[in-house]
Amino acid sequence: MANTVTLSVTGMTCNHCVAAVTRALKAVPGVTAADVSLEKKQAVIQGQADVGVLIAAVKEEGYEAKRM
Repeated sequence: MANTVTLSVTGMTCNHCVAAVTRALKAVPGVTAADVSLEKKQAVIQGQADVGVLIAAVKEEGYEAKRM
């Protein structure tokens, strides 16, 4: 059964940012889906990935993230 994790993501300003965060999250082992919203400044991730690894993936792209 997949878990759902919602992260608050700051620093995104355009669709390129959304695409970069989405790619980074989908590359994390265990992630089955990632829906990133510029308007809501958040990412909703489905799967079995560790929250710390998800946050680290977002930070590696140059954005800040924390669990909501």
